[in-house]
Amino acid sequence: MEFPKGTIKELTFHSKELGEDILLLVYLPANFSPLYKYSLLIAQDGRDYFQLGRIGRLADEFLYNREIENLIIVGVPYKDVADRRRKYHPNGDQNEQYIRFLAHELVPFLDTEFPTYQMGTTRALIGDSLGATVSLITAIQYPHTFGKVLLQSPYVNQKVLGLVENFTDTQLLEIYHVIGTHETEVPTTDGQVKNFLRPNRELSKIISDKPFTYFYEEFNGDHTWTYWQPDLRRALKMFF
Repeated sequence: MEFPKGTIKELTFHSKELGEDILLLVYLPANFSPLYKYSLLIAQDGRDYFQLGRIGRLADEFLYNREIENLIIVGVPYKDVADRRRKYHPNGDQNEQYIRFLAHELVPFLDTEFPTYQMGTTRALIGDSLGATVSLITAIQYPHTFGKVLLQSPYVNQKVLGLVENFTDTQLLEIYHVIGTHETEVPTTDGQVKNFLRPNRELSKIISDKPFTYFYEEFNGDHTWTYWQPDLRRALKMFF
């Protein structure tokens, strides 16, 4: 069945934190109106979520069937693999600036540009792999700004585990977290092969021991969109 299609518009705005122009892909529902209010989902790996994740089509279907609340999806694409690593990796040299860009620049821009609720509980971050990592770190640092985070196979290191371990505002944050049981030898962009499953299980244990609202599942698959794409169906429904 064909559903009324939302529109995806491209916007560019200048980030002072990053010292560059940032391209945004903004999905507006088919029945978009400034008279309604909207929740916000901000996707790292923005182009991938629209093209490989087909998140726009999924939103079209869910909104048409009234299965999710009114939602605007904003994809932030990366320029190339090196750019992605600089911004998303916990040790990337632009990681802190990128996190401040999300919280201090992107959110205020979207709140003035679109009819959003302007509350942390109605804003979510999503990402896969390193995109999930930076989403989690951002939500941990700015839980009043982002009340939900959806993690698809995040890269987890000691820094990430430590941040979650020391986080106390657990009532502010809902976490959705999936990892594949075959993600034991994942080739990373710096040419290494890493076990993603073990540290994700460690992360899950830390989160489970705290009073977070938390969903965790291990899927039977590896570190690819073959598994993340169908998983979006449940993730969107659960959080919106």
